[in-house]
Amino acid sequence: MPKQAPALDQISFRGSLARLAPEARSIVPRLIAGLAVGLLASVLAVLVPQVFRAIIDTLLRPGAGPSAVVWAAAVVLVMGVVEAALTFLRRIFVLDPATNVETSLRVKLYRHLQLLPVSFHDGWGSGQLLSRAMTDLNLLRRWLAFGAMYLIISFATVFVGIAMLFTISWQLALIFLAAAIPISVYSFRFRRQFVAVSRRSQDQAGDLATAVEESVHGIRVLKAFGRSREALESFALQAEELRDTEVTKARHLAIFSMVVTLLPELALGSGLMVGLWLAGTGQITVGALAAFFATAAAVANPVEMSGALVGMALTAKTAIDRHYEVMDEPITIADPDEPASIAAPHGALAFRNVRFAFGTRAPRKAAAANDGAGAILRNVNLELVPGETMALVGVTGSGKTTLLALVPRLYDVSGGSVEIDGVDVRELTLPELRRAVSVAFEDTTLFSSSVRDNVLLGADVREGPEAEALLDEALDVAQAHFAYSLPEGVDTRIGEEGLSLSGGQRQRIALARAIAAKPSVLVLDDPLSALDVATEERVEGRLRDVLTDTTTLIVAHRPSTVALADRVALLRDGVIDDVGTHAELLARNGHYRYVIASLDSEPRDLDTALDTDDNLDDLEEAR
Repeated sequence: MPKQAPALDQISFRGSLARLAPEARSIVPRLIAGLAVGLLASVLAVLVPQVFRAIIDTLLRPGAGPSAVVWAAAVVLVMGVVEAALTFLRRIFVLDPATNVETSLRVKLYRHLQLLPVSFHDGWGSGQLLSRAMTDLNLLRRWLAFGAMYLIISFATVFVGIAMLFTISWQLALIFLAAAIPISVYSFRFRRQFVAVSRRSQDQAGDLATAVEESVHGIRVLKAFGRSREALESFALQAEELRDTEVTKARHLAIFSMVVTLLPELALGSGLMVGLWLAGTGQITVGALAAFFATAAAVANPVEMSGALVGMALTAKTAIDRHYEVMDEPITIADPDEPASIAAPHGALAFRNVRFAFGTRAPRKAAAANDGAGAILRNVNLELVPGETMALVGVTGSGKTTLLALVPRLYDVSGGSVEIDGVDVRELTLPELRRAVSVAFEDTTLFSSSVRDNVLLGADVREGPEAEALLDEALDVAQAHFAYSLPEGVDTRIGEEGLSLSGGQRQRIALARAIAAKPSVLVLDDPLSALDVATEERVEGRLRDVLTDTTTLIVAHRPSTVALADRVALLRDGVIDDVGTHAELLARNGHYRYVIASLDSEPRDLDTALDTDDNLDDLEEAR
């Protein structure tokens, strides 16, 4: 399982709302307008019992006529229509601004995720980020548009209603108010319990989303190795944990709702007995007694809703905290304050005393002096001349992929520097650096879009004749002509992560994407591992023809790839052990001979093999 997102220390509800204030500042006028009309509607609801009081007292007087009832009914009708209109206006005022806040927060979160370094994404489950971007912000929007308004209106209704109860009968009002004391005491306990369980529920939902995503993406592996049942059992356990948490959450909310419903009802029952005695002794009128209980009913309704409203508020607080956990993550790989520029790119690439360990980062102006325990790369020195193709070889775990990732600043060096045309890559803006450097990885990632969009992802032009020529050239160099035979040609959508294609096809599309960017430095992490030797040789030959001025650094896992390079660099235990031609290293370096002997001689298209196993699995099930 991916690492679970770290939790911040719990902060107060007011502190969480303060963090949201800058986003909500622009919609405050409309929120205030919505709140004002909502409060006015609640006041009208509380005033209706006073009309009932006047009707009853009038009808009970000798000689009272029916006209009083007609006038009272007309007043109640008008008040009801006005209340309905105010409720409609409240929704109009608050709904659109709340959705704007939700959209703004979601876009900013996505932008921040794009700017965060790869090391951040290495440590966070994708489901955790997905739940923050979708579920949490949806909860926040619902609270802004509904929960927050109703919570304030409910408190105002209770306050105004209790004040009116005292104007009717202070004795009965005290009995009703006595129920508020145990409710207040229990509310503090409920808040602590509900915040904890709400946070646990949202985190578990994020973990569950991560499990679903991993299972969907890895369905071929699960089926090929016959581990679908184990995956299901693991998922069922996580789902059961989330269910238990949700039940606990609902139990806390149900107990709180029971308390805030039962105590006022008990108070009303007691008040009824006292009220009848007061009416019988003439201390209050029958109309006043009826108005009291009608007002108490109007007050009891928001009290009964307070459990759900408080629960929604606390859930929204947790959503805010989870959102800013991500937004507070520092952007450690960013543009320099005073960027340099490469006037005429040639593609000279140099690693100078490069050191790297996860969790460390060297300042731009100075190199770190401490190698540090656990360093993956230590004092790497390597230079590539413009237009040169260099193969990087080494045993598994020697740091080859990490070294390549330092060129486009997917990670920053812990010490030393990586230079392009004599300029430290940390002194370039990220857009300029990533225009100069193009990358293709062995573990290819394609997007759920057309072949055309995937190939032209990093190109300067995306439409028009120039883009078409660039697309054709890139597909030709990568030997990806199969794209034209797809159902809709290069406009065929290739599915999520390109899983509708074989491993070799995905690698060729990814290589074409790197070529179409027209870089001055091309970094290839064994992107041809799924190709046969003949196709690989044709690709290498076309690369030499088309990208004559492009410097290429390629991680090689096969002797055929090594033999096509101008020079070879041997990486051993995090340092460059030797550099030379393939023949020179074979002649003088025993470790190089060992590495070459251990490299795969034939490619393996794992996806094709898994697809075959998948079909056999389905056939066996059918039997």
